[in-house]
Amino acid sequence: MIRKVTLLLGLAVLVSTQAKAQVMPGLKTARVLCGADRIESFSNELKGLKVGLVANPTSRSGGIHLVDRLLSEGVEVDRVFAPEHGFRGEAEAGEEITDGKDPRTGIKVISLYGNHKKPTPDDLRGLSVILFDIQDVGVRFYTYISTLHYVMEACAENGVRLVILDRPNPNGFYVDGPVLDTAFRSFVGMDPVPVVHGMTIGEYAGMVNGEGWLGQGRKCEMKVISCQGWDHQTEYILPVKPSPNLPDQTSVYLYPTTCLFEGTVFSLGRGTPFPFQVYGHPGVKGDFTFIPVSIPGVSVKPPHEGKVCYGKDLRPEGIGMIAGRRGLVPEWIIAAFQSYGRKESFFIPYFNTLAGTDRFRKQILSGLSADEIRASWKPEVEGFMKIRAKYLLYPDFEQ
Repeated sequence: MIRKVTLLLGLAVLVSTQAKAQVMPGLKTARVLCGADRIESFSNELKGLKVGLVANPTSRSGGIHLVDRLLSEGVEVDRVFAPEHGFRGEAEAGEEITDGKDPRTGIKVISLYGNHKKPTPDDLRGLSVILFDIQDVGVRFYTYISTLHYVMEACAENGVRLVILDRPNPNGFYVDGPVLDTAFRSFVGMDPVPVVHGMTIGEYAGMVNGEGWLGQGRKCEMKVISCQGWDHQTEYILPVKPSPNLPDQTSVYLYPTTCLFEGTVFSLGRGTPFPFQVYGHPGVKGDFTFIPVSIPGVSVKPPHEGKVCYGKDLRPEGIGMIAGRRGLVPEWIIAAFQSYGRKESFFIPYFNTLAGTDRFRKQILSGLSADEIRASWKPEVEGFMKIRAKYLLYPDFEQ
């Protein structure tokens, strides 16, 4: 009887914890096992091989970093490839990452950022296989999928096998936004997908391969170690922040829309405890104020540093708006645009790069409503959904 009561109490605590953790209305909870946690599914086939690893601080397995887990399993990790923000996550967005050695293991670390975004033949020489294990957030301009694309290209060109250790997409419960116009192709948008693509890293890689986006008829020899217990209607609370300026789940959910403020003269909260969760500018009126400051390793010289910014705090109602529509919230960009006195200078060229088109900016300038703008995306999103459906590894959300 005591054991039964203890188990029931433990279950009650678990349910209570899950209920508190769930912050996106309409999604279910479940116990999720990531690909990296299924070490028995891939570690034996790696033994005796020289392994490369694309990883960052989110690359965890069994509660420790994947590098340490692989080494304990007798796998020879010969070199590590570090994406934006670095192998240990010590660099802010856009900061140059340099080559070096991991101080904890002595393993060579090769940067895949700055002027060296794609592994070279020398980088891959001697490797039999590359593991890719990075937590993504499911947004086209979040650069880990661009790193994935380049790694796939390099593997295809050099005959190196790729194994993707899949992780849930916290924004995998919807698809929305304009599809990339390839005239605006860049490192923050390489493939013709919407702003929010609704796919895991493993699903996305299958699409890149299957749709021929690697070019010249190339295919990457790849394998996906899938997640267990997750589908596109399951909430996944990230156990490790995916990058320095996405500190919590709220920032992850608001990011697909608020990152577009990077293409305007407004601040989105870099240099505060709540980046990507607010917006403001020193020259407008608003009830909410904040002062951006430099934060080492997170945000150095943020926009409007040291100035009082007036604007809006999106934390109280932002997640509810996203949950209600399962989509982006152009109203936030439009409201900021309308509040700014010099509308002709509200946007900077980077806005088109992030949006993946110049149409979004033109629609706001011409006075279209948020509903009209989102409706204009619908045909291209529906076209993408048909492509996406071919590569899903997990049950999809209900439309």
